[in-house]
Amino acid sequence: MPLEYPKESPSQTAGPFVHIGTVPSLAGLSLHPIAFGQTIAGPDVVGDRIVIEGHVYDGMGAPVRDMLIEVWQADPNGIYPHPADTRHAEVDSGFTGFGRVATDFDTGSFRIETVKPGSVPGRHDRPQAPHLSLWMVARGINVGLQTRLYFGDEAEANAADPLLALIDPATRRDTLIARAEGDGRYTFDIRLQGPKETVFLDV
Repeated sequence: MPLEYPKESPSQTAGPFVHIGTVPSLAGLSLHPIAFGQTIAGPDVVGDRIVIEGHVYDGMGAPVRDMLIEVWQADPNGIYPHPADTRHAEVDSGFTGFGRVATDFDTGSFRIETVKPGSVPGRHDRPQAPHLSLWMVARGINVGLQTRLYFGDEAEANAADPLLALIDPATRRDTLIARAEGDGRYTFDIRLQGPKETVFLDV
């Protein structure tokens, strides 16, 4: 007897209301005094303060001005504030490890303020280089895009990172590495298509 499957519903994209639901302040709505995901690391969290700035570009090289980016990261000691990490109780109370930023509606630029993460344990006892996990969505993207941001001043750790080592050809690994500008500042651009397309992860 053939199985009866539910009728497929129309496909939906993430926009244009994604910002209203996830970061209402960007849409001019003041529903909450502090929007969820606006602070990754509070002022009392110990660690090196960093700022990451960049743009998201589409396949034509034009800035994407309605991209929402979620940030997930470990603290400076490489600990995630999540029960799945057995050390999570050691994390500073002001560290959430989660943030939401959006590209500027006029310029397409974005800015992430946080503390630099530490190396985290990986499979088979292989340490992972310090990194941020990024999840992105925008109008016209039906499935969120997942990638990582590594730090250009962590060359030795990056060379040993098990995920970076899997990227073939090796020249594409640079698409995941933020350029260190000094004084805790980094530049990281994301390209959705084209010759310098950012490596996205199937997770």
